[in-house]
Amino acid sequence: MKKEEHISYWKNMALRDWESVIALYKSKQNMLSLFFAHLVIEKLLKAHFVKDNIENTPPFTHNLETIYNQTNLELDSKFYERLSVMNGWNIEGRYQDYKDKFYKMCTPAYAKVKIDETEELKRCLIQELP
Repeated sequence: MKKEEHISYWKNMALRDWESVIALYKSKQNMLSLFFAHLVIEKLLKAHFVKDNIENTPPFTHNLETIYNQTNLELDSKFYERLSVMNGWNIEGRYQDYKDKFYKMCTPAYAKVKIDETEELKRCLIQELP
């Protein structure tokens, strides 16, 4: 695949996952909705990694700050700070006590605010892609 195809792959996967974010939120699955929101941003950052580096394979990590730091992006500080919060939404491989605490934190109000913030970041990241 060409570099543009790799970028398109990550971008399209992120947009598909965004549909899951919305569907999960509407069905009151707030914790899973935020987990998928993390995946959206991860995939868009991986698209930027491919765009900004010689390699077409992004790093094998889910840490958003790590991926971001390997791109040429210069996000506004409010967006960069959100990456740290979003890292906590990656529930895959977490211990059950963490998942339980996260579940309790994911009220409808919290999820709504965080999904809106994620959508704003998503738009910003997409805008910078070819």
